Amino acid sequence: MIMVLLCCFAAVGMSAQELQEIKLKDPNKTRGTAVMKALSDRHSDREYSPQELSLQDLSDLLWAANGVNRPDGKRTAPSAMNRQEIDVYAIRADGAYLYDAQAHSLKPVAKGDYRAAVAGSQHFAKTAPVCFVMVASLDKLGDSKAEHTRIIGAVDAGIVTQNINLFCAAVGLSTVPRASMDQDELRKVLKLNDSQLPIMNNPVGYPKK
Repeated sequence: MIMVLLCCFAAVGMSAQELQEIKLKDPNKTRGTAVMKALSDRHSDREYSPQELSLQDLSDLLWAANGVNRPDGKRTAPSAMNRQEIDVYAIRADGAYLYDAQAHSLKPVAKGDYRAAVAGSQHFAKTAPVCFVMVASLDKLGDSKAEHTRIIGAVDAGIVTQNINLFCAAVGLSTVPRASMDQDELRKVLKLNDSQLPIMNNPVGYPKK
């Protein structure tokens, strides 16, 4: 019986190891429309092509969302007191990944398709090839249980979400900002602690033809 359990644990470990880090491409900072055109074009889409995002689109989107844009490590999205408490997770058909802004790569977190957990009761969201989940590490802001801290985390998550919205509008991708999701399931999948709060998410894909 013990041998069977050990084999099961080993299989789970090997399965997790199959998910590899995704090294992203350098962001193309010259693409997209003018800011005013992107604002004019911004709208919510709830239908997506099943086609996976190209590595360049994935790379550019993550950098636009909350990437490093200065030598001192500061980001495309401002944060209160520069605490940089917002983490961006990419939930794909093959697994869940954490965006490492410093390395500009996606670190594997969990193997498997967890887009349904992001979708919750709104099933359209799980049809997007990738869903981005914004998680606030509230302990970086102070008392993680304080209402003021949670408000600041929500504001900063909203800024990252808007970066995603504007990038998608500028390059012709489809997305919609959402707050509903299965938080309990995502906490388990993403291995979050009590001070980490999933706040917003954006399913993203190419327009459905």
